[in-house]
Amino acid sequence: MKHSIVNRSLAVSLLMSTAMFASAQDTHFLSSNHCIYRISADKNVLLLPVQEKAEVCNVKVVDGNSNQIKAFNIRLASNHIDYYVPLYLDKLSSKQNLSLDIHVNGSYRTDGELAGFTCWKNMKYADSFDTTNREKYRPVYHHTPAYGWMNDPNGMFYKDGVWHLYFQYNPYGSQWENMTWGHSTSTDLMHWTYQGTAVEADAWGTVFSGSAVVDKNNTSGFGKDAIVGMYTSAGENQTQSLVYSTDDGKTFTKYAGNPVITSNVPDFRDPHIFWNPEINKWNMIMAAGQHMEIYTSDNLKDWKYESSFGEGYGNHGGVWECPDLMKLKVRGTNEEKWMLICNINPGGPFGGSATQYFTGTFDGKKFTCETAPEVTKWMDYGKDHYATVTFDNAPDGRHVAIAWMSNWQYANQVPTMQYRSANSIPRDLDLYEYAGQTYCGVTPSPEVTAARPKKSTKTLTEACEVVVSLKGTSTITLSNELGEKVVMTYDERARTFSMDRTKSGQKDFSDDFAAITTAPLHGKITHLRLFVDRGSIEALDADGRMAMTNLVFPTKPYNKITLTGRAKHQVFNLK
Repeated sequence: MKHSIVNRSLAVSLLMSTAMFASAQDTHFLSSNHCIYRISADKNVLLLPVQEKAEVCNVKVVDGNSNQIKAFNIRLASNHIDYYVPLYLDKLSSKQNLSLDIHVNGSYRTDGELAGFTCWKNMKYADSFDTTNREKYRPVYHHTPAYGWMNDPNGMFYKDGVWHLYFQYNPYGSQWENMTWGHSTSTDLMHWTYQGTAVEADAWGTVFSGSAVVDKNNTSGFGKDAIVGMYTSAGENQTQSLVYSTDDGKTFTKYAGNPVITSNVPDFRDPHIFWNPEINKWNMIMAAGQHMEIYTSDNLKDWKYESSFGEGYGNHGGVWECPDLMKLKVRGTNEEKWMLICNINPGGPFGGSATQYFTGTFDGKKFTCETAPEVTKWMDYGKDHYATVTFDNAPDGRHVAIAWMSNWQYANQVPTMQYRSANSIPRDLDLYEYAGQTYCGVTPSPEVTAARPKKSTKTLTEACEVVVSLKGTSTITLSNELGEKVVMTYDERARTFSMDRTKSGQKDFSDDFAAITTAPLHGKITHLRLFVDRGSIEALDADGRMAMTNLVFPTKPYNKITLTGRAKHQVFNLK
């Protein structure tokens, strides 16, 4: 996602010069933690000042008829401002006689008077919200939200040449809160356009993760080629709700029969639906505590529970989340197998969140794992690869996956503020065999290769692909003049690949960040593909048999590459 960079102070001054300050007199203080703020200007946007270490405020937007028309949580600035977020007044059902009913969590009888908060004198009205990038770590060719927080990819589908990516989104701050579905689109999987919020909270709860499909045969009755999504409504309990779109995913209507699936399981979420031609029905796989549940449906509305999978299998160090289930070809054979993706947090191989998977058979009702229960297979051996799911309706029968490129150990603390989190590069999935086992192949999608310029260089840049040819044990070091570096080691004899980011740059925001991650190798690596993009490094075996994704935050961009052993490299700048 390409953004121009401006100095932070300049961006703030531009915002100040184009916005109109609200009046502190518009605030009516009712108690030590409760006030009413009157919206008094006929503008499109109210700019709200945020301080990330402030207490959470519960905000209700009330119209002139005393109806609540919106609610959200925000950390309104108490003594200094980290950044602003917009409340889009022009997108509300009414702009007239609006008020904010604000309750501040925590006690201010001893901590300070609510009336002294800096936010009241620094609210601003504006015609628009400036999303010009002011973060040096914002990637060039990875998807990020224009502003605010992002985690799991949701509801991804391909239709009519356009890739649609929805995502867990907080538009009122750059930390986890207010889960909605944000929406971005792309025609090449490398450059994304933010389309705003697509699905927002309602009386059933906030909008957690889920999926979307193209209903080609109108099985749902919402219309031929309607986009039908299912997500978790996170209220007092977690239930599953439907939405549908008849304008190719631009806007969604909530199904009148929501919620369509309920349960008494506490962690009951992240439904992934797909059409199964082998049974001529829809399947759904959903996370339920530390197992997965499988359902069938004829119409996407009425679902029948069929079976569960997971007890005793794989890693159970944390909650199972964000499943996916697909049939894949096994390289070099005429065989096909099913693969079940299971994201887990915590329990990853190097702490925190990660993506595990299982291979086996699926008859439309029951998944049977072919490996021993104690076997755990990881899709990526870095610390920053989670919530991996695939696009529905991808062309040519492809299974294109995108992951959230962060880790719950420190995702809320990484050193950016205008936004937090990016997605991985898109990766095509298949299966391959090695030493009697079946593994998931992870290969950069062809759209990534197509984005390369025709000519390569030897000079490392902050946004590039580095292709390294390897002949035996080697090290690859990316560094800058400050001594910050990332050291990658390919050990042919030990059959391992490792990445050391302990001296990579900024790391004091979390004790869990500095790490050396190591992957086992299933055969030799002859060509390594490194995707470097300001705040991340993704290392993939060109043959798709190893993947490792790690965030890095160098004070200055790495501008030097050093190789040992019989290794050569090419650099392809990416824009």
